[in-house]
Amino acid sequence: MNMDLLHSALALLSGGAVGFTLGLVGGGGSILAVPLMLYVVGVHDPHIAIGTSALAVAANAATGLFHHARAGNVRWKCGGVFAAAGILGAALGSSAGKAFNGQHLLFLFALLMLLVAALMLRHRHAPETLGADCDRERAPRVAAFGFGTGAFSGFFGIGGGFLIVPGLIGSTGMPILNAVATSLVAVTAFGLTTAANYALSGLVDWLLAALFIAGGIFGGVAGSMAARGLAAQRGRLTTVFAELICVVAVYMLARSF
Repeated sequence: MNMDLLHSALALLSGGAVGFTLGLVGGGGSILAVPLMLYVVGVHDPHIAIGTSALAVAANAATGLFHHARAGNVRWKCGGVFAAAGILGAALGSSAGKAFNGQHLLFLFALLMLLVAALMLRHRHAPETLGADCDRERAPRVAAFGFGTGAFSGFFGIGGGFLIVPGLIGSTGMPILNAVATSLVAVTAFGLTTAANYALSGLVDWLLAALFIAGGIFGGVAGSMAARGLAAQRGRLTTVFAELICVVAVYMLARSF
């Protein structure tokens, strides 16, 4: 799309919101990026919004990962196993997603978001395993969660953080702050895999992606700092995460109808 000054400013601000969300909860980047591109910036083709958001979210997730890594929050073994298994799923899922009606894709996406939010709220006070990492016992379970999450991520054109965070918690029992930080390893990998697949079909707007990435760099720093503060309040970060998903899902369902 042609980017005038107003739309460029909207893209930068939208990218900042996406980066802040990724730094704060490790997910939600694409569940914000896709509707922001469609309804705020004014992208008309859902597939272009999906492909472009995948690239922007991957880059912004890498920025958030850097800040969490410096704080020692990342469980690298879990992130590596999850991402490796998920890349195959993301490649298969994104191929299927391109062949699916764009509006129907957004509708299903919103329903999935509501389901995940409900599950996270239900288990927000579950016991945590502070030293959780990928040992021999947990690795197969983490890999299985990774493949399934990658497939959903690729199909819906999302970074997948809002699925990866509960997936990491469910497969290892790690605290949500560690899951948020570790999820960014897989968000980056899944997003790049999906974006590459869409780019091969000409479904990435490179200028829009650059603006989103630029805005997201600053948002990611602020989000990472806020996450450390909320994590000290048990269950609070999980609740914020689920509430964000619900709000965006309801909005997308309303627009679909």
